Amino acid sequence: MPTLSKPNHFDGHQHELKPAKSEAPFSCDGCKELGFGPCYRCPNMDCDYIVHTECHIPLPTLSSHQFFKKCNFKFHKESPTGSGTRICDVCASDIHGFSYQCSRGEHDLHPHCANLPLSFSLPDSDMKINLCDKIKSRCLKCQSKKRSSGKVQGLSYVSSDGKLCYHVACLNEAHVENWRNGHLKLDPNANGESSISLELQNLAPNQVARSQSSKAMKRLKWFITFLKLVVHAIFGDYFSLLFTLGSTLDQLFQN
Repeated sequence: MPTLSKPNHFDGHQHELKPAKSEAPFSCDGCKELGFGPCYRCPNMDCDYIVHTECHIPLPTLSSHQFFKKCNFKFHKESPTGSGTRICDVCASDIHGFSYQCSRGEHDLHPHCANLPLSFSLPDSDMKINLCDKIKSRCLKCQSKKRSSGKVQGLSYVSSDGKLCYHVACLNEAHVENWRNGHLKLDPNANGESSISLELQNLAPNQVARSQSSKAMKRLKWFITFLKLVVHAIFGDYFSLLFTLGSTLDQLFQN
């Protein structure tokens, strides 16, 4: 049974934080970025303080990351004075709160982004997903290989065959859009055909096609397996939300 943690000495929050699971997206009070699922929350009913698990008493330093091997990262509550706008090298989003900056001053990471798994797979699937700095195929969401025109492109999750790719930042944005539009349902029985179809179309507009052919069904199931894995890597407990898609996929094609 988890116990109450010690107060977070980095931000001066005085209440002891409690491990929890958020059933809705939240804005992390540490890194100021989007959060889902596992978190640490203040038990005081009058306090809305909530942080990623990785932002709860973050380590003062991190050893070099696989993609930034020449860097040793130091934790910062705020961007160092005079450093200007900093961008996370994993999700390509601006840094507004907690971060790790490399000793060379060249790279920055959100605490949550710094802890994303480098590779993973399902026990019953031969698909393996890898975190990559370069992709050969277009992102399923934005339909581009590059995340932006800027210097920092961020990282992407890519299937073992290289055909399915998703920018970390794009999946963050797509998940928020689906939640705000009511497509993500915590009750699997509430996930109707329309909701499933709209969610899939938003996650990967060019991948979803209504077809009765077995080939199309197999391709879509393979695509959904990829999404399950990537969502699990980034959002943890929200793994189960995309599992409802697999169990009701046949209904989507019956009409």
